[in-house]
Amino acid sequence: MGKMAWVDLTTRQIRVQEVPKEYTLKYLGSRGIAARILYDHVGPDISPFDPRNLLIFSVGPFTGTPWPCGARYTVTSKSPATGAYGYANSSGFFGPELKKAGYELVVITGKAREPVYLTIFDEQINILPARDLWGKATAETESILRQRYPGSRVASIGPAGENLVYFAAIINDYARAAARTGMGAVMGSKNLKALAVKGSQKLSFPPEFIAIAREAMARVREHPGSQAYRQWGTVALIASKNRIGDMPSKNHRWGQFPGCKNIDAEAVARYTVRTQGCFACPIKCSRVTSVPEGPFKTPETEGPEYETTNALGSNLWNDNIEVIIHANKLCNELGLDTISTGLVISFAMEAREKGLLQGDKYSLAWGDPETILGLIRDIAYREGIGELLAEGVKEASMKLGGLSREFALHVKGVEIPRQEGRVLKAFGLAHATSNRGADHLYALPVIDVAGKIDIAKEWLPKCGPELMEVTSEKFKAHMVRFTEACNALADALGICKFSFTETYALSPYDLAKGLRTLGIPIKDEEILLAGQRIVNLERMYNVRHGFNRKDDYLPPRFLKEPLDVYVHPEDIERVSPQEAELLYKGLTIDLDTMLDEYYTLGGWTKEGIPTPDRLKELGLEDLVKDLP
Repeated sequence: MGKMAWVDLTTRQIRVQEVPKEYTLKYLGSRGIAARILYDHVGPDISPFDPRNLLIFSVGPFTGTPWPCGARYTVTSKSPATGAYGYANSSGFFGPELKKAGYELVVITGKAREPVYLTIFDEQINILPARDLWGKATAETESILRQRYPGSRVASIGPAGENLVYFAAIINDYARAAARTGMGAVMGSKNLKALAVKGSQKLSFPPEFIAIAREAMARVREHPGSQAYRQWGTVALIASKNRIGDMPSKNHRWGQFPGCKNIDAEAVARYTVRTQGCFACPIKCSRVTSVPEGPFKTPETEGPEYETTNALGSNLWNDNIEVIIHANKLCNELGLDTISTGLVISFAMEAREKGLLQGDKYSLAWGDPETILGLIRDIAYREGIGELLAEGVKEASMKLGGLSREFALHVKGVEIPRQEGRVLKAFGLAHATSNRGADHLYALPVIDVAGKIDIAKEWLPKCGPELMEVTSEKFKAHMVRFTEACNALADALGICKFSFTETYALSPYDLAKGLRTLGIPIKDEEILLAGQRIVNLERMYNVRHGFNRKDDYLPPRFLKEPLDVYVHPEDIERVSPQEAELLYKGLTIDLDTMLDEYYTLGGWTKEGIPTPDRLKELGLEDLVKDLP
């Protein structure tokens, strides 16, 4: 078992303890254990920016090991966006370095009197002044600290985190982002600029684990899905998503983008300098891009990924790939979640179009590069309209009032990610029910859209053929229940979902087998229960904060505004639906029917609250007292 460090920035006291064995047995690691610590220490009386809130960095049992894609770490806290449960997840090399230093969790509380950063070098943890770093971009901060401490890995916030932007990210390895739910803002509220980590421990693993990991590595490397991502990166998804109507555009007015070819995988390839991967990664999906000259000249930067390309591209009716690359770099430097940033800008553009908002410095016109790049800066520094947008579309719509709530696209205060739920009904349900707010990775229900018939037959045998029809609501609750448990496992173990629930190169039983060889005695039939336990623990954290069915809902646009999907996307806004050839006509979501089934399958009430019996079945009987 690893160690857990508690760092109080107010008192400057640091204590180290062993991770309790019962935590590992119940919650496995990383996201699971962190959720339990948050539950036990941060109640409804503590606000997100209260010094008593915790900021928890955690890694899993597979992080930093030979297991394929064992590179991920989680940051958990009470979220300024949701007002309740929040976490973000990132990859690269920071997490494995924390593991090498001997820590599975670093729990930070309190607030420093002035800006500080942490150094974690094996047993030595120090709180050091960061006055010279405060105000600097993330890349410059990381460069300074890595020069100061050769061989270290760094996670830092930019001006957005310092200014408490509700969707501020934590950036490691220069461009890997723990982005969602505003963990960077919580870090900024504590006057904590960065963590620099360097471990000297030589990790050793049982021969049985190494053999299993080597076989798993080969399976992931050779999987067709891995090969596609290796060749093109995640932007490989763009062309196929645009064909079926899953390329959200113009703040989800459309599910397709006429300018798709200008921002697709081939377009990104023209600006790609090289490819690279994270620790222990056989896929290497990441692109390093640059814009060598012109008004959007950009030095080398990692990305853009699909979500970023959509959020800052088609979502804003922007087909200039150079603007997207530059905006991606700018978000990383300032420490912003690119998904939420794109959504708050599209909200502003639509508000201007409807006469609810006037631009102070920018036109707020769809696709305008000056507006896009200018608002990114203004949001990070809370200047001009950026002050309105810095707390997300939920808060901005409450201040604007009127019809703005109709197109404020969020769930629980977190902006909708880049799937069109009226087309992919499983994602619509998943966005609504995610415990950390609208999220594509909380459940990642791709079994239908990826054509994983073999996975459906093995793991969802009671479901009919409608399960594989993306626009059908039937059986989607079964899929989301299965995949949310799987993804809880991935985050708890510290692995990338591309090796698991994106491709299904590996199965839940493979994870259980690997855990057993590391000395964690979990049976195959218990592995999914562990994932369900984490989901229910997180749900109970929100329940304790007054969340119920009303919070598992989608914006009116998805429920009331029918979506047409064109056979020829280039005809959008050029040919009327009456004259165009349509693939789908008038799609909406019957969310309530799916919610009823989702709650029943999970052993929850019709209000979305776990029953006492369900909690007891999962070994969470101590939470029954917190039921309403």
